[in-house]
Amino acid sequence: MGSLSSRFQSPSQGPEEAAEGTSTSHKHGCECKKRKRNAQCDCDSDQEQDDAILDTPRSRKKLKSTSRYIYQTLFLNGENSDIRICALGQEWNLHKVYLCQSGYFSSMFSGSWKESNMMEINVEIPDQNIDTEALQVVFGSLYRDDVLIKPSRVVSILAAACMLQLDGLIQQCGETMKENISAKTVCGYYACASIYGLDLVMKNNYVLNHCVMEQLIQSSDLFVMQVEMDVYTALKKWMFLQLNPSWDGPIKQLLADADAWLCKRRTDLCEKEPFLNTEDSEPFRSVFRHVRLQYIINDLASARILERDNILPPDWLTSVYKNQWFAMLRTEFDNDNGPQEANKDEFELSSMRCGRKLTKDGDYCWRWTGFNFGFDLLVTYTNRFIVFKRNTLSQPCGGAVSLQSRRHLAFRLRLASFDGRGKLVCSRSTGYQLLTLEKDQEYVVMNLDSRLLTFPLYVCCNFLYTSPHSDHRPDSSEPESTARCVS
Repeated sequence: MGSLSSRFQSPSQGPEEAAEGTSTSHKHGCECKKRKRNAQCDCDSDQEQDDAILDTPRSRKKLKSTSRYIYQTLFLNGENSDIRICALGQEWNLHKVYLCQSGYFSSMFSGSWKESNMMEINVEIPDQNIDTEALQVVFGSLYRDDVLIKPSRVVSILAAACMLQLDGLIQQCGETMKENISAKTVCGYYACASIYGLDLVMKNNYVLNHCVMEQLIQSSDLFVMQVEMDVYTALKKWMFLQLNPSWDGPIKQLLADADAWLCKRRTDLCEKEPFLNTEDSEPFRSVFRHVRLQYIINDLASARILERDNILPPDWLTSVYKNQWFAMLRTEFDNDNGPQEANKDEFELSSMRCGRKLTKDGDYCWRWTGFNFGFDLLVTYTNRFIVFKRNTLSQPCGGAVSLQSRRHLAFRLRLASFDGRGKLVCSRSTGYQLLTLEKDQEYVVMNLDSRLLTFPLYVCCNFLYTSPHSDHRPDSSEPESTARCVS
């Protein structure tokens, strides 16, 4: 115990030793009195140290808290229960005095409501977000001081807390959501905050904005109109608006102003470093990372814009160029005719995303531009049919066309139409499929029911033209035309 040990008698000391110690201490006290008044006394210093030690808390065995006892005895064991709550096929033996912390039950038990004198109450749960696990947590919160909320369960708990009018728990759910907003959770959290009026989450616009964008851009379910370059352009405009919040020009001028801002940055600031390598770009890197650059650099005009903007770090583009170059060599020299085996994970992460808006019913035929390894795919909409055609010799083509007898393709086609308020009216999907086409062969992808068609109609496709490097193999004899659905 340091100096303290020299000032208390040890049990092992004899009378003589104890007396000597007392004498020494007394002598020291006398010497202190002989010192000058302005000199510091060691006795005072030692006394202060002793007092500090005595005031320092020492660890002790933790006693069972009252809150824990109440939670275990009254809530979990249901002892001395005076009311039974039934909901979603489960029962809780609870206590009115604790339930009255809830605005829902406080109103129910006061006044002339019939439930105020009932011993068993059946509670209707109209909200599908509420389950028995959430009710267990919410009821239990009435019997304890603190509640641990898992981010994966916060939506259900918030729904139950709102129904039972527990303001403190609602606020804690909001804090949990705010602290755990990510690309994975943002859409669910945002929708939940909108439903239950959780301003704490809704006002966190900056984090929500970035997380929503990241979630959207990485998704293979994103409806892209027209090609991947449009995703990059949209992100460029979004980034400009985030960094220039005072901009209030016409929407048609937005892209031009974003390009002018990037140009000014390059010239006036003599900035040679790509924007995403600067400190200002830190919030945007993860979003741009999900742009599928391999489907931008396959078009010359788009590739030139990437170089001009100088937004992306060179190492991002170098790896993409390398991968695309080897994919082209495998197609040309290694007999890679496209994906022949189901690889849904690869499809979700790496498929080409493209789309087209059909403003009204009629006949349409189009192709998406860019180098697609010699696979010139024409898409036709006519008489409520959507048809794929592998064009080889029948139609003019501005790029190289593969003359291989068969080419394989992984695809998914989706249709959607919306009403004037942006609400989805109808949708159709082929699911993930593998297709084999011979030269100039056509394949009917979808036959549409005219009763369900609403225009404008949005057509969105995902394609994989080449096999993953470890997945390709020499072509083998197959039926003339095959299409396989992959679950």
